[in-house]
Amino acid sequence: MVSILACCANGSGTSLMMSMTLDKVIAAQGYKVSKTHHCSLSEGKNTSANYDIVLCPQNFTSMFADAEKKGVKVIGLKNVMSQKEMTEKLETCGADLK
Repeated sequence: MVSILACCANGSGTSLMMSMTLDKVIAAQGYKVSKTHHCSLSEGKNTSANYDIVLCPQNFTSMFADAEKKGVKVIGLKNVMSQKEMTEKLETCGADLK
């Protein structure tokens, strides 16, 4: 089972939409996910090491370089509401989702 964090600038709008899209992807693909959470980039940067995967808009991935060094998979999304893009990137990130 994996845990997934969705982050955006303020932690309310974009990350909430990302989280809702993530819930749809998890249900559609049957991924084994223990927990999901959405938050601001500042909270995410401080807590990202507690998660297996971090989702964020593409232009913020560099903020999670320390988490990546600890083995966290950081996924940047062009369209945070695209189930197709999210599924493709989750499938290729190397995490055991099934």
